[in-house]
Formats: sequence, structure tokens, C-alpha cells
Amino acid sequence: METRAELRRRIRQQRAALSPAQQTEAAHRLVDVLLPELLRCQVKQLAIYLANDGELNTFPLIQALWQHHIKVALPVLHPFSPGHLLFLQYHPNSPMTANRYGIAEPRLDLTQLVPLHQLDLILTPLVAFDEQGNRLGMGGGFYDRTLASPHAPAAMGIAHECQRVAQLPVESWDIPLARIATPAALYQFTPN
Repeated sequence: METRAELRRRIRQQRAALSPAQQTEAAHRLVDVLLPELLRCQVKQLAIYLANDGELNTFPLIQALWQHHIKVALPVLHPFSPGHLLFLQYHPNSPMTANRYGIAEPRLDLTQLVPLHQLDLILTPLVAFDEQGNRLGMGGGFYDRTLASPHAPAAMGIAHECQRVAQLPVESWDIPLARIATPAALYQFTPN
């Protein structure tokens, strides 16, 4: 079995090899797969991320969420608690900044803070996922720490289909996901 670092490198290369046309098509197909499920579950407010490093572009989904009056929050690196995330309300006119990883996030404004318990769902990025719902992230542990909170809502991963592998090496701190959405399918996993 490949190491976590080898898997990250290989899957990130596969993801980066997708053409702009493939990325655009995948982003729109994700809306077709995921939006009906979010509406069926009557999600009112969720956290999502802005794509980086070849991740599946979430902006068409964000626009669809706004059109259906679903509130959207984005992650922000916590300024005082290293390795943790805050979530801030995201609007079309939210002032944005780049964090230390070069990822766009809303400028810190505590009036826009959304506590975890007010979110119905967190849509998480990932590098790879397996057939048991295990998620391999970028290695910083930000989402694992967030999802381990007793106040965290349900989480669902978002990925390209090429990020699916048969089995991931799992660590004790990894939080498996019950659902992962790709442009091709909404995968449901049962806990082991």
C-alpha cells in the first residue's frame, strides 16, 4: 500500500492533470448531483470551501446555494488557535484575503462568525477517499480537528471521481465521512 505522502502526491497530480474544460464540467455536474440532496435534507446553512490546488471548483454550487437562499460559510484559519478553523458567513460581496497558504478566505470579521452548532453541514475538501468513507486531507489536520468537536455538524466530502481509491492508510485521528459527493455520484458509507 502507498504511504499517505505518496498517495497525496499521486492523487494531486491526477487532479491537476484535469483540463479546464473537465474542471468546468465537473463543477456543474456536482451541482446536479448535490443540490437536490441538500434541498431534500432542508439544509439552511452550510460550510463549504473555495477550490485550491486542482480541487473540484465549488463556486457553481455556491451560486446555486445562494439562489435557493441557503446560507454559505467559508473556513478561515483561526488567528489565535493554530491548526483550527473558524467559519465566516460568505456573500457575493464579502471582502476576501489570502491566508498563509495562498487560499482565499473572508477577511476576519467577528460579526460574520458562524458557530459550528449553527451549521447544518460541513462540505469538506479532500485529496483522496476510499470505499469505506475514509478521507485523506492535505495533512494539516484542520478538518479532522474541526470534525472532532462535539459541536460539529455532519460532514460530507467533495471530490473528483479520480480521487477515489480502493483503500487508504488510516490514522487514529482520521474522521471518516458518511457521505462523499463527486460529479458522478453521491456515495453513502456505513460506519465500521
